[in-house]
Amino acid sequence: MKKPIAPAKRLRLKRVYEPASSRDGVRVLVDRLWPRGLTKKKAAVDHWMKDVAPSPDLRKWFGHDPDRWTEFKRRYKDELRQHKDLLADIRKLTKQGTVTLLFGARDEEHNDAVVLHEVLARAARAR
Repeated sequence: MKKPIAPAKRLRLKRVYEPASSRDGVRVLVDRLWPRGLTKKKAAVDHWMKDVAPSPDLRKWFGHDPDRWTEFKRRYKDELRQHKDLLADIRKLTKQGTVTLLFGARDEEHNDAVVLHEVLARAARAR
């Protein structure tokens, strides 16, 4: 029997530059690079999981170009298959309460956190 995992509704997305809120729960930065101009105090990050972010080569190739979005998603999902332990760590956090995946990108629809959220939410619904 598979162990139940937390519902996808406990997983949120938020730009790290937005003010922290008590509704955020555990705040997890999922970018490989620290956000420019943001202090650790102001970011209010509980965990920085830079190794779950896209590889430097994939990040540079994508360059936040919406025309590369579909291919970026495919490649990043392939990379995430190599990080099952990190995905499991995030899932464990969602069992305890709300988890907010933080990202620095200006484009709130085309960034790695969106893909990561999709992968985690799909796994939660599948169980």
